[in-house]
Amino acid sequence: MMKINQNDIFYHIYPLGACDAPKMNDFYSEPQARILRIENWLDHIQNLGATAIYLGPVFESGSHGYDTADYYHLDRRLGRRQDLAKLSQSLHARGMKLVLDGVFNHVGRHFWAFRDLQQNLHQSPYKDWFAGVNFEQDSPFGDPFSYLAWNGHFDLVKLNLANPDVRGHLFGAISMWVEEFGIDGIRLDAADALSPEFMIHLRDFVDQNHPGLWLMGEVIHGDHRAWANDKMLHATTNYELYKSSYSSLNDNNFFELAHSLNRQFAQGGMYAHLPTMYNFVDNHDVTRIASQLRDKQHLYPLYALMFSFPGLPSVYYGSEFGFEAYKQSDDWNLRPAFDLPALQDQEHGFDLRGWIGKLAAIRRNSPALLYGDYRTLHVAPSQLAFLRICAENRAVVIANSSKEAVELKMNLPEMDGWHLCDALADNELFVVEDGVLTVRLNGNQVRILLN
Repeated sequence: MMKINQNDIFYHIYPLGACDAPKMNDFYSEPQARILRIENWLDHIQNLGATAIYLGPVFESGSHGYDTADYYHLDRRLGRRQDLAKLSQSLHARGMKLVLDGVFNHVGRHFWAFRDLQQNLHQSPYKDWFAGVNFEQDSPFGDPFSYLAWNGHFDLVKLNLANPDVRGHLFGAISMWVEEFGIDGIRLDAADALSPEFMIHLRDFVDQNHPGLWLMGEVIHGDHRAWANDKMLHATTNYELYKSSYSSLNDNNFFELAHSLNRQFAQGGMYAHLPTMYNFVDNHDVTRIASQLRDKQHLYPLYALMFSFPGLPSVYYGSEFGFEAYKQSDDWNLRPAFDLPALQDQEHGFDLRGWIGKLAAIRRNSPALLYGDYRTLHVAPSQLAFLRICAENRAVVIANSSKEAVELKMNLPEMDGWHLCDALADNELFVVEDGVLTVRLNGNQVRILLN
């Protein structure tokens, strides 16, 4: 097991879509090792600077992967367990890390224990595995019992995570994933729906049995310290930064992003003690960023900012080619098949491969961007500048989202006389004179100045 840390950059794949699997599982077809297609993408992924891959749901399910049927078998549409083990070995041989989706809040109606409940009703030994089972009323699907579901979706049956047998089943699966696939972390789906008691049990199990395994939760709203702390998870998804990043560009309002960064990471910030918060500009559940931005030229400053934030940057597969897609009811259009050879040979209006690779290299070689404290230097509707500090290392990040050139002056008295080089502009030199850093930026330009 390799430990997830501030050095890591993620590449996020939704395997059922990316590997062109059928949308529905028939539960009898021979397994097809589609997941091994990802082996052919690893050079491309590493060229982007990624050091870790987060795979969306891979275990046996009925449709989209979040309706688990069996935690102990790879989805037959993706292959067999040994195929995932082979992919993991290929990743680790390259020094790359693997994070899998842990869908523990709910299961699908094809889940084996739920099938037993349907068949045996009161006599089922698994009737207490599910939350809110009530034999006095029918379910929306016509079962002679009702149950709790995730967010009103009754094809997603909520587990009774207070049941020690359920926890034992889930924790046994985690041990199998660690021992057989060598996973380095788990992304907990719908973590904001999981009880604190379950996450405390989970963290205790991991710390005692698989120390170093990274636990990151999908949390959308609220104070993330309620989930990420010394007793529960190591990190969460950073939806606040996701939203404030694109909307600040769309609304010509960098004050929103500056507020989020200050609230989270400035001195005394809420998440300053959580160095592996998971940052992203899009994912499998939201409109692609190339469709979200009103001005697609803002893709360049947006990615530059994300790679400069505290936390771990993540690239969602296909967005490096400028994929576009708007969120629809079933989300499959956000999760398309990924024909890498064809994509590499095509022209793309917004091909971000080189840009992302450059940003990753800059981040990897800057202690200030990897580990540094955060401080806002300047904020205006179309400009944002901040400082990252790690010991004697400094990174001054300045973004201009306007189409017009602008000159900024920033007070840095503690850096008087320092020379800074722009890592994005052939190391163009700037000097802090009389405690003031003066920088000119072209339209939609970002500078990352390093000492």
